[in-house]
Amino acid sequence: MKADVILGLQWGDEGKGKIVDCLAPDYEIIARFQGGPNAGHTLEFEGNKHILHQIPSGIFRPHTKNLVGNGVVLDPVIFKNELDKLSPFGINLKKSLFVSKKAQLILPSHRLLDACYEKSKGDNKIGSTLKGIGPTYQDKIARLGIRVGDIISADFEKKYRDLVDQHEKILKSYGFEYDLPEVEKPFFEAINFFKTLNLVDTEYLVNNSLKVNKKVLAEGAQGSLLDIDFGSYPFVTSSNTTTPGVCTGLGVAPSRIGKVYGIFKAYCTRVGSGPFPTELEDATGDKLREEGHEFGSTTGRPRRCGWLDLPALKYAIMINGVTDLIMMKVDVLNAFDTFSVCTHYELSDGTITDQMPYDLCEEEIKPVLKHFKGWNQSLESCEDFDSFPKALIDYVHYLETELEAPIRIISAGPDRRQTIFR
Repeated sequence: MKADVILGLQWGDEGKGKIVDCLAPDYEIIARFQGGPNAGHTLEFEGNKHILHQIPSGIFRPHTKNLVGNGVVLDPVIFKNELDKLSPFGINLKKSLFVSKKAQLILPSHRLLDACYEKSKGDNKIGSTLKGIGPTYQDKIARLGIRVGDIISADFEKKYRDLVDQHEKILKSYGFEYDLPEVEKPFFEAINFFKTLNLVDTEYLVNNSLKVNKKVLAEGAQGSLLDIDFGSYPFVTSSNTTTPGVCTGLGVAPSRIGKVYGIFKAYCTRVGSGPFPTELEDATGDKLREEGHEFGSTTGRPRRCGWLDLPALKYAIMINGVTDLIMMKVDVLNAFDTFSVCTHYELSDGTITDQMPYDLCEEEIKPVLKHFKGWNQSLESCEDFDSFPKALIDYVHYLETELEAPIRIISAGPDRRQTIFR
């Protein structure tokens, strides 16, 4: 058995949480492999809306084991708060939730450093969610970080204090004002709670499960265009959001990767700073935002909106080895008489290309657009692909031809039931 992967192909916010929840009945293990509380995976069913930041999106499926892999960075306070919100739903955490001992911990001082660094950038801010994720990954690479498994060791508090002392020196050098004791109290309360969870070597759990033919779905966070290596650097996240991140974030060999599900919206969005070639800074962009309710589930910030970008999407499909596509939020285009897709980039020297340039930040790009007629109707009554309006069916077929990959699932609304499997 091989592990399947589900990840975003744009700048995040593609709708991964909903699809993982929909696919979870077919899998025995759902495993997060990177990212942290900057993720916001939204699930809607039975009249309830749930936003998960660190917990895998299969948590509401009683037969599913949910793993937080070693590639994730964890904020114990946010994690505890998430689990507290799930308590009314009767989830058996001892049976359904497992956390890697090798996952890195986000300390209160990491969050302070995040805010300090972002403030120091002035007008050149990255657009961080200020969750402490960048500084935590920074300490991980510098071999200074504290891992989940350390909380059960006798010298945990010494390790913690030694690292925080280093952080405080940096904060003071910037003249950054902070109140560390105020944020430390809930942190240590959450650490004590963490000790009651299943803290395991998840790499053994995943590989042993594959050996006995259990189905595993690796759940990504953020999007491929935010990958630390292949995204729009430096306006990226601090982890590998692409398929190779599964191998390092769960301890799975490359030969163990099976299907790769790539999720994209029928248009594009981005939160925070950074290049966005198809962005619409006009009434049309405002309408996309309003129709799609495009506000960050983690930050609450309004998302920047624009048309679908095929050069960027083809690039993400290539570097991830995508086998199956999932198209989200087609219903947002219900309200448009016409809509557009970027098919190529026109560069500053007049070159027309369908490839991503080395530096999206420096290259002046003009999107070359292809225009489509909208379908101008609700999709509420559509129960299968053939019941979609012809204009939408034509749009899906056009994208499959251009992207050279099948679109297997189409989401026509936020609820579980508004999901069309082909």
